[in-house]
Amino acid sequence: MEWLILSTVVVVVALAGLLRWRRPAWYWLTFGVVLATLRVLGRYSSVMDACGLTVPPPRWRLAIARMASRPVPEPRAPRILRLRPTRTGLVLRLGLRPGQDAFDVAASCDRLRHSFGMHGVASREIRSGVVELRMTGYDVLKRVQMPAGVERSTMRLPVALREDGAVHYRDYRTTPHALTIGATKSGKSVYQRNLVAELAAQEVALIGIDCKQGVELFPLARRFSALADNPDTAADLLDALIAHMEGVYQLIRAEQRITADTPDADIAADIWDLPDHLRPVPVVVLVDEVAELALFATKEEEKRRDRIITALARLAQLGRAAGIYLEICGQRFGSELGKGITMLRAQLSVRTAHRVNDETSANMAFGDIAPDAVLATVQIPVDSPGLAITGDASGGWARIRTPHTSLRTAVNACNTYAHLVPDLPGLAAFRPAVAPLVHPAKVPAPASAGSSATA
Repeated sequence: MEWLILSTVVVVVALAGLLRWRRPAWYWLTFGVVLATLRVLGRYSSVMDACGLTVPPPRWRLAIARMASRPVPEPRAPRILRLRPTRTGLVLRLGLRPGQDAFDVAASCDRLRHSFGMHGVASREIRSGVVELRMTGYDVLKRVQMPAGVERSTMRLPVALREDGAVHYRDYRTTPHALTIGATKSGKSVYQRNLVAELAAQEVALIGIDCKQGVELFPLARRFSALADNPDTAADLLDALIAHMEGVYQLIRAEQRITADTPDADIAADIWDLPDHLRPVPVVVLVDEVAELALFATKEEEKRRDRIITALARLAQLGRAAGIYLEICGQRFGSELGKGITMLRAQLSVRTAHRVNDETSANMAFGDIAPDAVLATVQIPVDSPGLAITGDASGGWARIRTPHTSLRTAVNACNTYAHLVPDLPGLAAFRPAVAPLVHPAKVPAPASAGSSATA
């Protein structure tokens, strides 16, 4: 009997070690979550005291202890309001004591990570006096697996996984324009592919500008309403987009009908306030390698460059209400690209930076909104493509990683939803010319080597 118990223990320990090495997610769901919960609850008081997250007992308790000749009460740690396990870690909600600050908890996250034996700890304030700690039990960004049944809604798409295990969304209606930078082989193209694959299933018009002769976006052409593969075509396309934007604004003005008896909720100020049967299709403009649009060598190219940058700046400033959203990608995006660039960058609320080659590139993305993110950006390792730092104008930032999306996967998604391509008359001249889809059963089989030789 003792031999059987010992053998069972050895097998369980070996299985746990194997899972932790090969399948950390399975290990967490089977063994890790129980061990981590016991570790957090058992060490909680001593860890909080060691991290300086306790407050002295109130005076009335000290007075009662002296009057009753009892031991002096111990310092009090934040109250545990809730401890909830998740598929990637634990969520610990704390109620702060009087005199404590959420900043003190955030500053102690690294010490809490070591003390509780977790992979990562992130803190955020829920409301006054309540702080939530999201603890991850393993490196969720090492092998990104998006959770099944992830939520999707109109113009709100899951594009990556955060280091705390939460899904990172790209919400165009909240933050309409975005900038993505990254060095070569940093995962920037995979991020863009994943974004296009998610947008393909939405009722949206996709506009692409790819001055690398179209090698990134033209394989996805069946889902695009317009594509440009050189700066000259891009300039004409952007002018057509501005004309489309002005037409949308005229439609909104015609449908406002502001009268004394019109409810405030029915007054139209953008396309989302219009009735469904009148609402124009939203437009997402994807610009790959924006530096190719800003560089010039001759006077004629300089005029074209000014025309392009002016058009992009106008779309960034005015396009949100007309349902036009910008996704601008590049290796660098700074003032060396010429006048108008910093004005354009100021309109790009969402910043995503993959691995960069120098600190200056990171400063271009986060120096004006989240200086703390600059150091995290330059520390991204070379062997982790797809790992990125994302932030917005609120000053917050997070580490994310995009699931690997092959070009074939993105092409299949665009081909599947090719019927959703809207008809935009003003952009018909820029519609990519693509061959019709051929069903695999109708593709003639290649001739064999023997028959070729006979022929």
